[in-house]
Amino acid sequence: MSRQNSFTFHVRDMSCGSCVGRVENALTAVKDVQSASVNLAAQTATVVMADGAGLRDVAVALSQAGYPAQLQTYRFSVENMSCASCVGRVEHALMAVPGVVHAAVNLAQEVATVEALAIPTEVISRAANEAGYPARLVTEDGGAQDVRDRKAMEETHLKFMTLLAAALTLPVFVLEMGGHMIPALHLWIMETMGMSVSWGIQFVLTTIVLAVPGRQFYLKGFPALLRGAPDMNSLVALGTSAAWGYSTVALFVPALLPAGSRAVYFEAAAMIVTLILLGRFLEARAKGRTGEAIARLVGLKASTARVERGGETIEVAVDDIVVGDLVQVRPGAQIPLDGTIVSGASYVDESMITGEPVPVEKSQGATVVGGTVNGAGALVFRATKVGSDTMLSQIIRMVEEAQGAKLPIQDLVNRITLWFVPAVMGIAALTFCAWLVVGPTPALGFAVVAAVAVLIIACPCAMGLATPTSIMVGTGRAAQMGVLFRRGDALQSLGDIQTVAFDKTGTLTQGRPELTDLTVTEGFTQRDVLRLVASVEATSEHPVADAIVRHAQHDGLTLAAVENFRSITGYGVSAVVEGQQILVGADRLMLREGIALDGVRDAGTLLGQAGKTPLYAAIDGQLAAVIAVSDPVKAGSAQAIAALHGLGLKVAMITGDNQATAEAIGSQLGIDVIVAEVLPEGKVTAMQQLQAGGRKVAFVGDGINDAPALAHADVGVAIGTGTDVAIEAADVVLMSGDLGGVVNAFHVSRRTMRNIRQNLFWAFGYNALLIPVAAGVFYPVSGLMLSPALAAGAMALSSVFVLSNALRLRWIKRPVAEETTRRGGKPAFVPAIAE
Repeated sequence: MSRQNSFTFHVRDMSCGSCVGRVENALTAVKDVQSASVNLAAQTATVVMADGAGLRDVAVALSQAGYPAQLQTYRFSVENMSCASCVGRVEHALMAVPGVVHAAVNLAQEVATVEALAIPTEVISRAANEAGYPARLVTEDGGAQDVRDRKAMEETHLKFMTLLAAALTLPVFVLEMGGHMIPALHLWIMETMGMSVSWGIQFVLTTIVLAVPGRQFYLKGFPALLRGAPDMNSLVALGTSAAWGYSTVALFVPALLPAGSRAVYFEAAAMIVTLILLGRFLEARAKGRTGEAIARLVGLKASTARVERGGETIEVAVDDIVVGDLVQVRPGAQIPLDGTIVSGASYVDESMITGEPVPVEKSQGATVVGGTVNGAGALVFRATKVGSDTMLSQIIRMVEEAQGAKLPIQDLVNRITLWFVPAVMGIAALTFCAWLVVGPTPALGFAVVAAVAVLIIACPCAMGLATPTSIMVGTGRAAQMGVLFRRGDALQSLGDIQTVAFDKTGTLTQGRPELTDLTVTEGFTQRDVLRLVASVEATSEHPVADAIVRHAQHDGLTLAAVENFRSITGYGVSAVVEGQQILVGADRLMLREGIALDGVRDAGTLLGQAGKTPLYAAIDGQLAAVIAVSDPVKAGSAQAIAALHGLGLKVAMITGDNQATAEAIGSQLGIDVIVAEVLPEGKVTAMQQLQAGGRKVAFVGDGINDAPALAHADVGVAIGTGTDVAIEAADVVLMSGDLGGVVNAFHVSRRTMRNIRQNLFWAFGYNALLIPVAAGVFYPVSGLMLSPALAAGAMALSSVFVLSNALRLRWIKRPVAEETTRRGGKPAFVPAIAE
């Protein structure tokens, strides 16, 4: 009788009893599932299986049924990875674990991201350990810092070993190669110590180099070779062992070698180890720089804060602050966590979070974000988010996830490199045999040199680093520009986008009405009319009324008392202010009250055609002013759309506004496609129309009703000032409301993908060109033979080149200039009629 195991996991999107039945049917249809039960209240499912081998099929079945399983995502720090072939082997070992649905390994970060279903982390880490790559779970409480600390220690260790190897290799190089290059030095060596003593010194020093600084290659390379999974360490171990072994035989038992084959290559073995260690040290330093964005974000976290408790202010650790605590922030101090201002006013520098350099005005009721810097005023705020819930912690988590992502282009690289090392070993073996058969005398010496050169020069380090390093630097730079990639593959997907569709309200526009025009008729002044009209509208709760009142208050006007206020549904409002009868409303209100509009009717029509809402004000039966209220276009929207056109993209707008208003705004912004009068539930249909013919469409929105369209788009871009629902449904998040961030996202995507292609071209082209050179194909024509030491230097240089090229992404410039106006500024009046 087979052993039975029970696996319990969460299932999403179940809402009723019929859902339970569908989920159970989907589960029992899976081949290995013996029984299944579903708990609607707990939103869980329990399956009984012989083992966990079928859990991946369970996850697929649930997803197809429309009730996806809640997968657990884990990050593991992985050691001993040295090249792209290691990546493939670690991923293969992790995917072999029953219950693991997806595994992605990042060589640059030395981190594996695993999505699993009902599997303990110990089982996952054990699989990596058994494959020869020790793995340790990275937790929220400092695990990422542990990885950075370990990499810093590794860099220090590599620096010491490189210097030690260089110090021991230099005499070997001088004794052997110096004699070849300088005849007088060769003569001096022969006359003073003789060839045997010189070779003996080289043997001792080279053996120390291989046994101490180079020990890691043998401790990792030979076990991997015995497991049938050779990696870069295996190539180095084989190559240096062959050079050292041949030279040792030539020194101590030359009779074993064919006549004329006695020569030593100690300097090649020592130089290979030294140069590869130097390359790894430079890689470690460069890898540290690729993670600078994360390090800077982590550095924004405050360690202590001043909190009001028990009637006094005390200094406490930020980790000890709870939601509801009152936190004091001195002028110039860092804001420790997220909250809402209770008292005080200041300007706050939020550039480290949003990427916008202009400080933002903050006063009572405004929100502040941890990691930002207070200006000249003192603030007291109430903590609303602490610990891992703060915006800064969420940003760090998003950037880490994006940096650890594996783009579709990387799958091809991994498939190639998984078989690359065995193929190189085969080429080296063929090279050795070919030189033995057709090579000149001494054939064995030439065969050893050529085979070792092939082994060393073909290490696929650069291939494994080509993609992840560019992703790390690119997404890190994007975060500094206020663009967060929630899904790493969106970095590649953005490059395929042909059309960018925008929601209007709150995305292209400010999202709330503003008074944009106020033109008075003869005998009235703007300030008097605005004060009287705002006094009446202060009693109304309509958004248009709020816009008028807000503008009057911004102008410093004092509102008057109101009597006999009356709301006239569908028309407007009326009231008595300071003994004067005030009417404010649409043109039909004026006509109903017998107030002529002859002099201003054309102006009202023009305002309507411009996408604004015209209102009229009358005082004591006489027309006093034409007022226009609209949801103004955000500063920078037109510039951003022009920049998108410059990138060769079409721009669409999806809005619920009437066609005339939509056309007016579309014309103002230069939008190519306008889809108007769309109900919230119709945005997905509008998206499908834009995607007709296989066109790739990105959607930019900020509201709850934008979430379906964001999820349906090929790439969803959420405005960070919008709702949490929209952000959760998006692939890319802009930390500010400035649409220049959309252009920044496309710019970073294109620059990063171009950088990846450059890296891959170099990495593959380097191997394709130099393996034949190392094998000696040019020797019959030109006498050119590549030294194994030069091969080691070239191999190390290729990895350093790829990393250096990726690091250039740190200096990506913003394609759209920053706005210099402060937020919250009042829009200027645009007179429609002369006074």
